[in-house]
Amino acid sequence: MTRESCKLPRALIFPDCSRNSRMSIQMENVPHNNSFKVPPLKGILVVDLSRLLPGPLATQHLADLGADVIKVEDTGAGDYASPGLRAAVNRGKRSIRLNLKTAAGRDILLHLCSRAHVLVEGFRPGVMARLGAGYEDVVRVNPSIVYCSVSGFGQDGPLHQLPGHDINYIALSGVADQCAGTDGPALSNLPISDLLGGTSTTTMGVLAALFDAARTGSGRHIDVSIADGVLAHAVLPLALLRQNGRNPQFGETALTGGLACYAFYRTSDGRYVAVGALERKFWVSMCRVLDRPDLEPLHRTGNPQTEQYVRSQLAEVFQARAMQHWAQVFQDSEACVTPVLRFDEALAHPHFVHRGVVSRNDDGAPSLGGALKFGHERCTAHRSASTPGADTAEVLLEAGITADELATLIQNGNVS
Repeated sequence: MTRESCKLPRALIFPDCSRNSRMSIQMENVPHNNSFKVPPLKGILVVDLSRLLPGPLATQHLADLGADVIKVEDTGAGDYASPGLRAAVNRGKRSIRLNLKTAAGRDILLHLCSRAHVLVEGFRPGVMARLGAGYEDVVRVNPSIVYCSVSGFGQDGPLHQLPGHDINYIALSGVADQCAGTDGPALSNLPISDLLGGTSTTTMGVLAALFDAARTGSGRHIDVSIADGVLAHAVLPLALLRQNGRNPQFGETALTGGLACYAFYRTSDGRYVAVGALERKFWVSMCRVLDRPDLEPLHRTGNPQTEQYVRSQLAEVFQARAMQHWAQVFQDSEACVTPVLRFDEALAHPHFVHRGVVSRNDDGAPSLGGALKFGHERCTAHRSASTPGADTAEVLLEAGITADELATLIQNGNVS
């Protein structure tokens, strides 16, 4: 069968265009309606060697979509994420422990890779090659594998061997300069680079390469740089730079405090409301709810003094009542005014509960469900995060290792 003859038929069958029929993912039983009874990635095997946040959350997305994700940790420290973070980003995975510094441990990893569709690793560039499991090593046993390397600055370039954290990536990419108030750059408990540059970019790359591998039979090595990924999404600062010929300054742009119609306002109980009335129709709606017709003509005037006046007027209005009052007043309006909820309040919000984005794992712990819905069905793996090595025996026996061989591997410290 030639590549040109590979068509995606109406039955949604991935064509077997490779020499390795393992890449043909049969989905004939998927119903022709908007509700997927079979998860989109059912049949995909992912070997996950990543740690902490960006890679593990990406592979959790894959698990939510139906992939069988095998989390591989070493027999020492393993993934040193905090218990809370580990539980939050490893839902739906099985966990094994391998000593990759031994030949037997490396051979087991390569054996798993020979059966897998995807490998995701998050070590510094060169580490996997030194372990004997770099891309060239793995592709020899599985030419169709999608091999994704996630690192701070990528696999090459002047900074590629440097360590870093989210704060460093947003700083060097110019994004921290755009997330600032009058006191300078702001810290966030939602790490922008890790999630946008790391997790989202990894997920996008893996899914694209999986589709291509299903068509062609050839895998790819994906080089994800967290710093590159966050810079590639900085489209609003770029638009303003091109439009004005200079860097947009924090505090003066529409989204960083330059407009009274896009700001947080303190309420009488020390809470806040968010006003996002960027369009005039929303502004007019807000002014009418507040019974302030005098403010209607003062929407986005472009005059800093006027904006400051409007801001002071709104601050006085919202300061007069508690947050819950304003939540009730605006709940049915189209003013784009919402309460600033605490995280536990957001988890209990009826909308998110209805949508299914807030769910419970099989141990009863609260969990954030998968982000995607297919028709009326949300793809979410409800299996709680496994403890390190909890599934070693199950996974290796499935992979064809005998019980006697497994016992020897455990005795010799190759697995645990």
